[in-house]
Amino acid sequence: MTFVRASGPGGQNVNKVSTAVQLRFDVGQSRSLPADVRQRLLALAGNRATQDGVLIITSRVHRTQEANRAEARARLNELIASAQVVPKTRRPSRPTLGSKVRRLTAKSQRSSSKKLRGRANDD
Repeated sequence: MTFVRASGPGGQNVNKVSTAVQLRFDVGQSRSLPADVRQRLLALAGNRATQDGVLIITSRVHRTQEANRAEARARLNELIASAQVVPKTRRPSRPTLGSKVRRLTAKSQRSSSKKLRGRANDD
């Protein structure tokens, strides 16, 4: 964790005190996370991850270092928890026999009603 000066309102306090937190977590070199969780974490991080696989979380909402530090840790924990969820694999479904029959009968009924719209034959 590194502390930097935060931007925005706050008067003289902004210019004097470094309250914003930059939390850096090296996802690529972390041995505490399995490989699949690491990949999902980097995918979830998006622009917050560097080319080297370092996740950077910045918190500057609060006026104290402690509150910003706690928020940055909470956001990291939340991101890791969401990366640990294994997505369900999609299995393509097939139409049932009944739905196929209903579709074909509807098509034939529509076709027969359109055939009746033609000109009358002079037989």
